[in-house]
Amino acid sequence: MISLQKLFGKNDIFYDLLEASAAEALHSVQALGKLLAQPVATQNLDELILTRRKDKKITEQINEELCRTFVTELEREDIEALSNVLYKIPKTVEKIAERVIITGGRLQDVDFSRHLQMMEEATTTVLNIVKELRKKLHLERVKDMNAKLQHIEGEADKLMMGLLKELYAGQRDPIQTIMLKDLYELMEKVYDRCRDAGNVVSHIVLKYS
Repeated sequence: MISLQKLFGKNDIFYDLLEASAAEALHSVQALGKLLAQPVATQNLDELILTRRKDKKITEQINEELCRTFVTELEREDIEALSNVLYKIPKTVEKIAERVIITGGRLQDVDFSRHLQMMEEATTTVLNIVKELRKKLHLERVKDMNAKLQHIEGEADKLMMGLLKELYAGQRDPIQTIMLKDLYELMEKVYDRCRDAGNVVSHIVLKYS
């Protein structure tokens, strides 16, 4: 016999899992900040790998719960869309860390603090906007947070253009230029993923408002 809980869904489980995934996105950026602050000889991916694995398990659990649950408060397509975009954030941040490590310290003189600040602000906002899903129908708050994510992404684009201009001006040797261009493009993807997450949440809340 199918239980009523299974038939109608466990109301909190998807909110819990989506919030946990958003929290891992923020944690991945914080772990990247710690890695960049370490001496080159001691840098490793341990914390970032652990964060990405945790988020992968969360994503897998979301998929399993979707298979087990017949009725959900949120539409299944919306849950899947948000889960997928959240998972891509720590995955991309881990790639940034991998690139940093394989540069072998050739970018020690580069200041990534502005990027880290903006990525942490973006992922913190993503966590907050995902938490709004549980509260339901707070459309104005969601709009404000989504606007903040759009603003951060826009500011990141401006920052990126300025940095690329410096690279194209030939102020660094060719190898450093290639390394930095690769890193900047990956960082840009983090901002884009955060923006995408905000758009998905806004779409969900707008649909139910």
